[in-house]
Amino acid sequence: MFVRTESFGQFLKLYPVISTIIAIQLLIFLMMHTPIFPHNWILELLAGVNLLIQKGEYWRLVTPIFVHVGFAHLLFNSFSLVLFGPALEKALGKFTFIILYLASGLGANIATLYIHPPYYTHIGASGAIFGLFGVYLAVLFVKKDAIPLQGRQVILPIAIISVVMTFFQPDINITGHIFGLISGFIIGRILLFYRSIRF
Repeated sequence: MFVRTESFGQFLKLYPVISTIIAIQLLIFLMMHTPIFPHNWILELLAGVNLLIQKGEYWRLVTPIFVHVGFAHLLFNSFSLVLFGPALEKALGKFTFIILYLASGLGANIATLYIHPPYYTHIGASGAIFGLFGVYLAVLFVKKDAIPLQGRQVILPIAIISVVMTFFQPDINITGHIFGLISGFIIGRILLFYRSIRF
């Protein structure tokens, strides 16, 4: 379930939403690290800055989901998306997966807006990634048999470890991680009320 055996071409064809998200993240990262586009200009335009959001720049509730300054940050979030996203994109469908991903990131960023001070700045896809974990946990709680045993043995420890590590890593938006997880869990419960989800 979480083991990728597809070729690069097969992955692009089977999971176009995930492929597009990673491409957008990579494009923004490259733009930030080329002389053509000044690094600070891209960051200042797209980063989530609470004060600017309060002043009406509401796009900053969404754009931080796709922005990564460090390559390690980009690589980790993209790798997590490649591992844990495909099963959900396949089970939910492209449109629902897009809504899940953006809504989880949005939930994380709205919580960050209200909990953190005005000058707090945040970037990264972690809230949206944690939203994926939240959906898996919702399925585990409601109908665990919908997830194969091997998948259950992987996702629950990973989700727990990820939450615990959130509190021990420096410069982490703890609020974003936790509320991304909560947003995904709520979305998962809503989806399960209207439809069955099977992996």
